Amino acid sequence: MASSPKPIPIIEENYGLAFHQSMQQLVDEMHKETLNLSHFINVFYRLMQSKVDPPIGTIWIYSALSFRRRKTANQDLSDHILIVKELFQLISRCSGPCSASKSIALLAPVVFQVYNLVVELLGKDLGARRVKKAAKEAKSLIGEIIGYVSVCCGKDVSKESDSNLSVSFLDLASLWIDGNDGFKGFLPLTSDEIYKEISVGGSTVAYLAGVVISEVFLLKLCLDLRIGNRGEELEKELRSWIVGSITGLQSFYFFETLMRMLLEPALPVTSLLVSFFFSPLFNSLDFLYCSICYFSQS
Repeated sequence: MASSPKPIPIIEENYGLAFHQSMQQLVDEMHKETLNLSHFINVFYRLMQSKVDPPIGTIWIYSALSFRRRKTANQDLSDHILIVKELFQLISRCSGPCSASKSIALLAPVVFQVYNLVVELLGKDLGARRVKKAAKEAKSLIGEIIGYVSVCCGKDVSKESDSNLSVSFLDLASLWIDGNDGFKGFLPLTSDEIYKEISVGGSTVAYLAGVVISEVFLLKLCLDLRIGNRGEELEKELRSWIVGSITGLQSFYFFETLMRMLLEPALPVTSLLVSFFFSPLFNSLDFLYCSICYFSQS
């Protein structure tokens, strides 16, 4: 294997140059069987450690490479849940010094992996004991993510300085998407319009954070509809949770994203559900729409 170019010493003045050089080297090596994961993990770990508040791109690349090293083919559900949970813990640790909005936006890859996990789970026999256990673990993981997001939303964001994503969103998404999958799949529970706004580079960190909140919110809603109580009891529980979430997850972009998706002719969440559940789904979404309208005016 050819030796890698000598890395640029990382100091504040040339951090951007060092990042882009390392990123280009990684892109060049991505599709080669000789990709040296350990080398690039060390490179981006150094980049991440050299700043008190690392850029989103640096944290995403470091966590993506670490995730690739842990992920193997033919993993069972429990193993899949475990490595996704480890990814969540890794990114939440790395985002410790970051602002609330940035900490939430950084969870986009985690939510993408949780979505894949839920799709895999719902394709199994939900009555099987092993699958029931995995479903319980998945719901617990989503609950942990929502709890983390709630803590972030409880921080004072008035002094945050919002900024655009500093690196190509598509370049970052490519690290998480398999070769034959479209980049749209990286934000699977958003509308095409919202995805295009983010992918063309006009998105701010706070806007992406709102999209991430809406995705994990919808994942929780869909999983409860598929795996949980039935009938009026379920709808009562969901209504209570919706009100609590809207009052707790105080993010303008979260409200905006949900409202825009609810007004779309086709909902991105319906692929996770079957026709039997459409009635409680639409009842819940109708209540959600009314709740957002009410709380946004109060």
